[in-house]
Parts: sequence; C-alpha cells; structure tokens
Amino acid sequence: MMNVLKAVSTPVPKRLRDLIREIRSSRTAADERAVVNKECATIRDSFRDQDNTYRCRNVAKLLYIHMLGYPAHFGQLECMKLIASPKFTDKRIGYLGAMLLLDERQDVHLLITNSLKNDLNHQTQYIQSLALCTLGAICSTEMSRDLAGEVEKMIKSSNAYIKKKAILCAFGIIRKVPDLMEMYIPATRSLLNEKNHGVLLTAVCLITEMSEKSPDTLHHFRKLVPQLVRILKNLIMAGYSPEHDVSGVSDPFLQVKILRLLRILGHNDAEASETMNDILAQVATNTDTSKNVGHAILYEIVLTIMGIQSEAGLRVLAVNILGRFLLNNDKNIRYVALNTLLRVVNADYNAVQRHRTTIVDCLKDPDVSIRRRAIELSFALINHNNIRGMMKELLLFLETCDPEFKSDCCSNIVMAASKYSPNKRWHIDTVLKVLTTAGNYIKGDVVTIAIQLVSETSSLHAYSVQQLYRALYSDITQQPLAQVAAWCIGEYGELLNTPSGEDEEPLHVTEDEVITLLERVLSNNNSAVVTKEYVITALMKLSSRFPASTLRLKQIIAIYGSSTNVELQQRSVEYTNVFSKFDHIRSALLEHMPLIEAHPHSLDVSYQEKNDYSSLLSESVSRPAQENVLSTLPTENGLFDLISSNGIQPAPHVETGKGGIAADLLDLLGDMPPVQNTVVPPVNDLLDNFLQPPAHQNNLVNGTSYLPVVTAFNKDGLLIEFNCQRANNDATKTVINMTATNSSQFPMLDFVFQAAVPKSFQLNLQSPSGNRLLPNNAGHVTQVIQLNNPQKQPIRMRLRITYTQNGRSINEMGEVSTFPSELWQ
Repeated sequence: MMNVLKAVSTPVPKRLRDLIREIRSSRTAADERAVVNKECATIRDSFRDQDNTYRCRNVAKLLYIHMLGYPAHFGQLECMKLIASPKFTDKRIGYLGAMLLLDERQDVHLLITNSLKNDLNHQTQYIQSLALCTLGAICSTEMSRDLAGEVEKMIKSSNAYIKKKAILCAFGIIRKVPDLMEMYIPATRSLLNEKNHGVLLTAVCLITEMSEKSPDTLHHFRKLVPQLVRILKNLIMAGYSPEHDVSGVSDPFLQVKILRLLRILGHNDAEASETMNDILAQVATNTDTSKNVGHAILYEIVLTIMGIQSEAGLRVLAVNILGRFLLNNDKNIRYVALNTLLRVVNADYNAVQRHRTTIVDCLKDPDVSIRRRAIELSFALINHNNIRGMMKELLLFLETCDPEFKSDCCSNIVMAASKYSPNKRWHIDTVLKVLTTAGNYIKGDVVTIAIQLVSETSSLHAYSVQQLYRALYSDITQQPLAQVAAWCIGEYGELLNTPSGEDEEPLHVTEDEVITLLERVLSNNNSAVVTKEYVITALMKLSSRFPASTLRLKQIIAIYGSSTNVELQQRSVEYTNVFSKFDHIRSALLEHMPLIEAHPHSLDVSYQEKNDYSSLLSESVSRPAQENVLSTLPTENGLFDLISSNGIQPAPHVETGKGGIAADLLDLLGDMPPVQNTVVPPVNDLLDNFLQPPAHQNNLVNGTSYLPVVTAFNKDGLLIEFNCQRANNDATKTVINMTATNSSQFPMLDFVFQAAVPKSFQLNLQSPSGNRLLPNNAGHVTQVIQLNNPQKQPIRMRLRITYTQNGRSINEMGEVSTFPSELWQ
C-alpha cells in the first residue's frame, strides 16, 4: 500500500522533447543554466530513489545535457544498469550513454566487459549490433584483448548486417591494438567475395587500416589487386541500381574507398601499378563531372594516379582533371585543385605548366585561401622560359594583394629573380620594382639581397644609383627602399650625374640636393633607427665623394653626437673623430667597398668559421687595392692612434716595407712577440700560422673548446649540423649550436626541431631563430642546445623534426650518437 501511495505521489519526470523545448526557449545563458541545474537535481533524486520506471527517460535527458557541455558523469552507473536490462529500449540508451560518458581513462568502463560479451552472443541481431558499436567506440587495450575472439567469430557470420558491424569493430580494435591484426587476416581474405555493398565497404576499410599499419600485411594484400580492380569495374559498368545510386553514380563511397586502397597497394610496386592502370583510365573517363559526387571520385583518381607508378599518359590525364577543376564555379573544388597541383607539381612539372594561365588567373580570385594556394603554386612554376611573363603577373599581384601576402611574396619574387633572371638589368629593375611597390612590408633579407645585387653589378652602378635616387626622391617613407638607396648613394654618389648608357637621361642634381634628400630622410620622424644608421654612414662616405660639401656633411653628422639612441650617437662620435683627428686617412678609409660575397650561412662563432675569418682576412690584406691603401699610410703610425685613447700601446714601428705594415696589422690581433728586424714571411703565411691551430689540437677561444661539426640529419634536402662546444674545459657542460638549411627547391614552413636525451642528462632548448627554411640554401635556422652531463657518459640524442612543404606535413625522426668523445672525456 505504501509503495502504491509513493508511486502516486511521485511526479512524472519531463519528457526529453519538453526539456529541449524549455532549454531552447531560454533567453539568456543564465536562464539556460537554471533550467539545466534544476533538471539535473531532479534526475539525481530519481537515481537516488532507485526509480526503475523512468530511468531510461532520465538517462536520455542526461545525455542531451552532456552534449550541451554540462557535467553528466553522475549518470555512468545508471548506464550500466540500463545495459544489464533485458529490454532493447533500455540497452539502446545504456550503450549510447556508455559511448558518450565513458572512455578508457575511467575504470568504470571495465565493468561493462561482461555485459558486452553476453550481448555479443545474444540471439537478437540488433542487440549484437549495439554491443559491437559500443566495443568499437570505447574499447581499451584490455577490453580488446578479451573480446577480439568474439568479434572474429562474428565476422564469419552469414548475417550481412552483423558481419559489417563486426568488421567495423575489428577496425577499431586493430587501431587500438595493432598486435591483434594477425587474428583477422584469415577472415578478411574472403570478405571481398561478398555481394553486399555494406560488407564490401567495411572490408575495404579494414584492409586499408591493416596495410597502413604493417608492411608485411601490405605485401600480403597486394595479391588482392586484381580482385579490387574487378569490383571497381563492375561498379562503373553496372546498370542503374536505386539502392546504391547517388546522383547517377553507382555507390561512390565504395569507389572512393577502393581507389584509396589501390593507391596504398600500388605505391612503389610496378606490377600492382600496371594491373590497375587500365581501370583508373576507365574510371577517369566514365565518371560524370556534373555533380559533386563525380568530383570526389575524380579527386581520388588523381591522388591514386600520382601515388603509384603509373604511365606518363595517365599522369597527364590526372593533371588535366585538376585543370578542369580550376575552371569550376565552386570555390571549394578550385581550392582542392590548387592544393593537389601544389603536391604533384614535382611529379609532372610539364603537365602542370600547361595550366599556368589558369593558375595565374586564380590570383585574382576573391577568396583569400585560393589566392594563397595560387601564389604558392605560381612560384613553383617559374623557370627560365617564363620568368618575364610570370614576374609581370606576380608584380601586379603584389600591388593589389592583402598585407598578409606582401612580405612572403616579396621574398619569393626576389629569390626567383635571382635564380632565373635573364640579365642583370632586368634583375635590378625587378628588385627596384619590389622595393617601390611593397613598401614597409619587405623583410630585411630583401634589403641585403638588393645591396648585394647592386654591388656585384659594376657595369650598372650608375644606372642603379640614379634609379634609386629617383625612387627615394618620390617617397622617403618606405624604409627598405630608403636603406638600399642610402647605401648606394653613399657608395656610388659620384655617379649620379654620369650617363648610364642604358637609354636613360642622367640626373642633373647638385651635391647639395643629394645631401638635402638624405637629410630629409634622417630628420623624418617616421624613419626607423636602422634607416638613420644607413643614412649617417652614407653621409660619411659622401664626404670623400663630394669634397666641396665636407663641411656641411660634418655638421649634419655631428648633430647626432647627442642622440638618445646609442647606435646613432656612437656612429656620430666616431665619424666626427675621423674628421678631426684622422682626416689624413679619411679618403683611404672611405674607399669603395670590395665585392660583397653572399654566404648562405651566418657566421656563428665556431672553430670552423674562425678559419673562414682568417682566410677572408688573408685575402683582404693581399688584395692590390688594400696594398695601395696601406702604402699611403703616414710614417707617424697614425693607424694606431685610432686606438691609443683606449690605453693600447702601439707596437714599435719597424721599417720593413710591406712586411712591416703586415706585422703591425697582426699586432692588432693579439699578443704577438716583438717584431725583429728580420725578413718577414708573406702576409698569407703569417695569418695562416697565427689564426689556424694545429690539426691535432682543439681551437680554444675564450676558454671554450670547439670541436668538429657533427651532421645530425640529412634527408630530402634538409641538413642539420651541430657545432659542439665544451665550455670552460668542463666535461659536464656542452653547448651545441644547431644549424638547419634547406637545399631543396621549395621552402620548409613551420619548422620545429625537438631533441630528447636519456634521464641521466639535462637538456635545455633555447628559442630558435625562426621557423622558415628558404630553398636552395638561401637561409638557415639556428638554435642553441645546452646539455648537462654530470656522469660524463657518451652523448646520445634523439631528434624529432616537423615542417610543412608543398602543403604536406612532414614528421621525421632521427638519432645522433656520433658526438666527439672530447666532449665528456
């Protein structure tokens, strides 16, 4: 009687649809939380009262609340109770709750293992299906090993409905525990003989997963290529089937899965590729392209053709399919085409070149994603034959593109011009166009390349400096342009009024006009500090080019002796000192700079590069031009007066001709023994003996031992080298300078270098210098690794390198154990 009264007095809980309606009618987030909290309290009370009548309804509402993002973990045990119920409706909600609320990180999920095993052997196929779906979704390693045998039996079932569910469950188990793969291989062989498309689809998915997980399994399943080809041929040749037809295409889902499996099986296998060539051509020519379904199949066809050892004609067909995609009105299809062309451009360069015009037209597309892919692909298509036309289009794009494109676009244009320029005049004009078009979005590397280009083209010095003067006169606000122009005017200012011989009228400017222009840049509030540094140095150089204006130049430079910027103040003070104390050698100091040599790697402080310094110094001293400068130095040893204010005493002057001057120069480099009145060896020999240590000794600089370079990684154009140092001769502390370069033809983006060492070591990775590796060794990324080796053990290091190239994410692993033993001994 009491139970009856209690049942009568208990209110009936809301239905799920009523809860959804109430939540959707909430006007604010606070109202929604109030409704959810109230309903959760009611559900908790119901669970506490052991109410079995409405448990299914309450769990369903709780799952909806969970999908809204609110906590619902208190319903996990109620799901277990529903799973144990004999009613199908209860089991359905219980298993759904288990899939949503449970995962392998929670021990509660192990409680349903026995229920799953019982339901897998149930007589009703729908209950078996519920158990298979749940097992495939939340299986842990232990659960997979316990129930893998049950799933393998169900794969052999004659019921197609149960068979396809069991195959998908096996797919999830293999993904979780690849060791169980061998159990399913025998049962999988016969699955491709099934007529049911659902079973075929799931079987292809299972074979694909196995082939990707194990090379041995991949080799085993290559025998199935003829059978897969036959299934695919039956699909495209079969008549209309309403059960499998999608927009006029017979079962496109199965076709796509088979094509993907064929791509995996045919990779690096000539025999398998030859078997599937004909069917790929048939599918490519017979597929209707008026619907998105056809586009999906053709896209998979292209990837398969490019992923196997296909015939040349078939590759051209694949590229032509992508070319048709570029003409489609759907921007998603155009984006897919550009992305795929970027990935296959190396496989068939000439075929992609035929669609260059269409690709360039995509630069005008209003969609920013399409423009980004089009600009990357355009740079990949540049060669010696099309450089003029492509550069014209790219410069037009540079004028109108969004600011986010300008920086990378400038660098790539300058890089392509350096590689493929037909002549120096065209090269200089292109770089100048970039400087005047991109404004302040230009990176520092473009400034360096522009100065290098002008410096090495001696026949066009007059033309270059005149064009830069005109550009700077028109706009002094563009900092990269101002920096290049200031350097060139300072270096070649005397050529401003010289006929260039390039069909250009020479400038008719006075010295005062040139100085006034540079003074405008210097006094402009928008000029960057780096630009002002360029200008001050240019004004100093002009004092030897414009002798009549020396006094004015000296006054302008002296103004910045009290600048708040330390760099500007230092330059001003030092240059003013040259005017006042060393005016007799000023002309020699300010002579034209020798040719700037381009180095792809930065000069880090290392033993190897110390030798580079010595060779550079040897060459510079031995140059005839430098000999002329040295021969003009006064006998009062004025060169050493430059440093006498710092307390450094000059070495005694020895009259030995060129040898004496060379000895004086060497005395600046360190504590050399006094030079005697003897025959002095040639300069080069002196420098080699002084700066280069014996081959059997480590080079010690400032207490740091520099050891030979270690090649840590070298693959696909990516070279990583370690410069190892033992600081202060301490065998427990090692500093490694990592340098990464890219010798391939395409940039490496989002470059990340990671390292790991055994637990007995302590590793500290400092921030890298960047995350972009320019192609053709045009740039580098450096990173400092600090290693503490308290037990003085041999150093071993594992590497992980990730980067993106041509739209593909690449993940590489490596190990280094070839470190010099001097580091820990």
